[in-house]
Amino acid sequence: MRVNKLEFLKKKIIKTLDIEFDRKLAYWRFKEDKIVFTNGCFDILHKGHIEYLAKAANLGDVLIIGLNSDESVRRLKGENRPVLDEESRAMALAAIGFVDNVVIFDEDTPYELIKKIQPDVLVKGADYNEDDIVGADIVKAKGGEIKTIEFVDGYSTSKIIDKIKSF
Repeated sequence: MRVNKLEFLKKKIIKTLDIEFDRKLAYWRFKEDKIVFTNGCFDILHKGHIEYLAKAANLGDVLIIGLNSDESVRRLKGENRPVLDEESRAMALAAIGFVDNVVIFDEDTPYELIKKIQPDVLVKGADYNEDDIVGADIVKAKGGEIKTIEFVDGYSTSKIIDKIKSF
């Protein structure tokens, strides 16, 4: 039987935390999979994002991405952002083979989502100090790890937007 690829991608995107997502988390925990969590806006997906996410995925068995909703991005980055809507951003992330789930959240921070997921590894960019990483307290309290990953030089959504504007 052939798998419907579009439906497969859509199932990787979680818009509301529900019993199905709880089952996935329970299954991964039962298997003792190492759950890795990271989050961001991922407005215009680029090489820097892909390398960052690949390195994050290498830190465990399951990669879950918390994706800021459109409203959340607007509050954080201004009225002209995001460039791409949350559905487009979520689909692009879900299409990456090593991404297990993309969870869209409306809050300014993923704190409640991290509390729900209880990841074994929490990952952010190296521009963050461990003490400033939202949810680090939750992960450390359960004996998990906080990891930071260096960005790829020359790649940022803001630079891409500026380049497009210059045409």
